Amino acid sequence: MLHNHGTFIISLDFELYWGVHDVMSIEEYKENLLGARRAVPKLLEMFEEYHIHATWAAVGLLFFRTKQEMMQSLPKLRPRYQNRAFSAYEKMGLLGDQEENDPYHFASSLIKKISNYKYQEIATHTFSHYYCLEEGQTEEEFEADLIAALNIGKEQGFSIKTIIFPRNQVNEKYLSICKKHGIISYRGNEKHMIYEPASFAAGNLPLKRIIRMADTYLNITGRHIYSAERAASTPLINLSSSRFLRPYHPNLKILDSLRLKRIKNSLTAAAKERKIYHLWWHPHNFGKNLEENMAFLKEIIEHYIMLKKTYGMEALNMAEAAEKLNSIKNK
Repeated sequence: MLHNHGTFIISLDFELYWGVHDVMSIEEYKENLLGARRAVPKLLEMFEEYHIHATWAAVGLLFFRTKQEMMQSLPKLRPRYQNRAFSAYEKMGLLGDQEENDPYHFASSLIKKISNYKYQEIATHTFSHYYCLEEGQTEEEFEADLIAALNIGKEQGFSIKTIIFPRNQVNEKYLSICKKHGIISYRGNEKHMIYEPASFAAGNLPLKRIIRMADTYLNITGRHIYSAERAASTPLINLSSSRFLRPYHPNLKILDSLRLKRIKNSLTAAAKERKIYHLWWHPHNFGKNLEENMAFLKEIIEHYIMLKKTYGMEALNMAEAAEKLNSIKNK
């Protein structure tokens, strides 16, 4: 049972250009976006080699093969953010005709590839990379967006059970909507004030950003491991984040040993105390410096394998973990 072992959860926010609202052009982020297409197969190969179960939360707009298919499936009710730059629908003019000539907005082939590997869960990152805490949008608009995401998933054979909220903007009011439509788990934020769900303006305050960066290398806010009981204490299973896996940066290479130690120490504590550790990132984070990022991840996973052998730690995707927790609750 889940409560008898430490649990290692990995989730990836798969969004390509739909989630990059604050970059001026595709050209400026091109290396990361195209690099994500190299990273995804590499990640899948590593997960298969080490029997890692992972959750891939994909933006619904990525499921389509062509622009025509996409335009026919857009929800009639769309978010009316005060800041229109947040809306994916403002980017429709950038679209090519299909994935072959627009690898930034379409990813049907990649989603299919992910689903062909064992233990990989396809989850939703909402349909339009929906921001749940920004001014202007409403509960009704979120529900329309969620329904659209679940519909395109169902059309392609996926029964979606997990949601990852874009920019970690968890809106407590929307959890009942998720449960209503069959979602059983979500990724909440770390339990600390600097990680509390917030709008862009509140979340990007300079002091918060500095502390979050320092927390990557030094244990400032705690280990962020938690019990199965805590995760199961809410109607929708909250498999909250333990750590965002920041990508390799050559200017910060000298600090990478601290970054790795921070993760390993918390992962070890989770294994020993039979708690949950949840690591997450975006595939496009690995788009640049792919070899360095993969080598760093390999060290984490090999540490997990040691913990598995020593303490019985297990890797589960979010749906698997939530289903086990629900079975415990319902006994």
